Amino acid sequence: MRTHRKAAALLAACALALAAGCSSEGGKKSEEKNGDSGGGGKAVSTPRLKIAMVTHSGEGDTFWDIVQSGAKQAAAKDNVEFLYAADKEGKEQAQLIDSYVAKKVDGIVVTLAKPEAVKASVEKAVAAGIPVVTINSGGEHSRATGALSHIGQEESVAGEAVGEELNKRGRKKALCVIHEQGNVSLEARCAGVKKTFEGTVENLNVQGTDMPGSTSSIEAKLQSAKDIDTVVTLGAPFAAASVKAKSGAGSTAEVNTFDLNAEVVRRLKAKEIGFAVDQQPFLQGYLAVDELWLHKTNGNVLGGTKPVLTGPALVTEKDVPALEKYTARGTR
Repeated sequence: MRTHRKAAALLAACALALAAGCSSEGGKKSEEKNGDSGGGGKAVSTPRLKIAMVTHSGEGDTFWDIVQSGAKQAAAKDNVEFLYAADKEGKEQAQLIDSYVAKKVDGIVVTLAKPEAVKASVEKAVAAGIPVVTINSGGEHSRATGALSHIGQEESVAGEAVGEELNKRGRKKALCVIHEQGNVSLEARCAGVKKTFEGTVENLNVQGTDMPGSTSSIEAKLQSAKDIDTVVTLGAPFAAASVKAKSGAGSTAEVNTFDLNAEVVRRLKAKEIGFAVDQQPFLQGYLAVDELWLHKTNGNVLGGTKPVLTGPALVTEKDVPALEKYTARGTR
């Protein structure tokens, strides 16, 4: 596994208790209460806290299952009741944040994929005395909202790493598949690829919550543009869709992707995917809950006003043996 610009997170102590992975229904609009999920064992003796997480996940996005797995693991350790809700639309995400402010939770974890839509709600939470940690997306907007810190990867840097890797692989034309229009982090990834890639990059917007439709759109593009020699997807589920689209189009393009899950690792092993960018979603969920617990019980803040980086790292088929057991339990 290769890290890019020393972006791998430190904080090794927070990787404790990686017991059997938790599963949940990622990408649901419904709310879950999972305070007692996770690795088991004796919890801390600090007072019971209630921490909520609100993300921009669409239905069926397995990435957020892994984020929640990390959050639940930390919640079990920290004597925290963990609440989760998601909506891919910024306006609805803001309403979910507002609902947790009204419930007077002890802390909120939030994504900033559509920062303008949720900024006021995050500021309202901070004004109400509820500490907020942002994760995954929109890190450059985090401080302006009053959040304690941001945990994730620098998306433009991750994109640049992909562009550099494509150069090493001798690629000439890349299709960058954006599965959620208006998501600033996804746009930054494609822009990063374009910045360092010596070939050409074309973006393709698909409807991420419609996987058959997304597959058809990618296949049609590969059929009409035979010179595309690499497909870069921005989420693990879309890598498998692109492999299927490639086959349907009779294309020889290499498929590469951002993010990991068990399916991506299986396809790396089969050499159906060239490489993946790992931003360690388990760590994002785990550290966010742990930071809010540490802040409430010990006044700690991670990062010193700088983002806490959990990636990127490029992984290939060579890394599969080390990853298989972790992806199987839902922690990578």
